[in-house]
Amino acid sequence: MNNVRRKELNKIIESLEILKGELETLYEDEETCRDNLPESLYGSEKYDRADEACYNLESACDSLEEAIDYIDSAVNG
Repeated sequence: MNNVRRKELNKIIESLEILKGELETLYEDEETCRDNLPESLYGSEKYDRADEACYNLESACDSLEEAIDYIDSAVNG
């Protein structure tokens, strides 16, 4: 891989890491919100939506981390 492509891919990694950090913050906020729901709402539609959002946001964070790892492997062999 030439230096130009390597440099561009490193910029993409940096951007993805920033986005992942922002997404993790939103995930943590949603998780806190879900965890602070009153026990009377456990199992309710509201709780289930919050729980599903947490699951999906966590999965998105994991996917971004996986993408970063793949790009890093392409850059660094």
